[in-house]
Amino acid sequence: MHIDVIYDTVCPWCYIGKRRLEQALRLRPHVKATTRWRPFLLNPAMPPEGIDRTAYLINKFGSEARVRRTYGAIAEAGQSVEIDFAFERIGHTPNSVNSHRLVHFADNHHKADAAVEALFLTYFVNGQNIGNIDVLLKIGKNLGLDADALGTYLDGETDVAMVHDENARAHRMGVNGVPSFIFAGEYAISGAQTPDILARVLDAAGTVRETAQ
Repeated sequence: MHIDVIYDTVCPWCYIGKRRLEQALRLRPHVKATTRWRPFLLNPAMPPEGIDRTAYLINKFGSEARVRRTYGAIAEAGQSVEIDFAFERIGHTPNSVNSHRLVHFADNHHKADAAVEALFLTYFVNGQNIGNIDVLLKIGKNLGLDADALGTYLDGETDVAMVHDENARAHRMGVNGVPSFIFAGEYAISGAQTPDILARVLDAAGTVRETAQ
């Protein structure tokens, strides 16, 4: 079964959603799934260099108190799937286009899942700027990707348009928030749903596939 995950690398709920999908698949060991990571841009107008995170969050939520409440709830949800969010370490909100390109590059080497996990860990736990090319190159090297080829790729414009096209495609499909999951091209569900709910959608999608065959 193909599972399309529409996500952004700077979305903490997408990290939680990834872990919950993994839990759902463990609940259904008979399901043989392949995951396709589809780019979404929460901040399509973000400058290439990104912006100061505190300024970004206060502009988005209106006050530091609302920021603390919101991210406190996210951190609590993260603990349920063994994610130790360290939002206090993040000083910069990056433009996520190049991080999506890294995942696409890694996918060509069958390492997209590992790249997504590494990006989330690097940003949300280690607090590093995943809009920085050197940070992305280090992630790629740790994944065993060819550093020279990746460097040439990230320094150019290859697949930049693809990321924006995928973002536009998601919006045309009615996706306005992430994560969103599409199972077997038939069943769509949005939000970082619980593993039980995702498992039930897996069941429904599997039944439809069996009926069609």
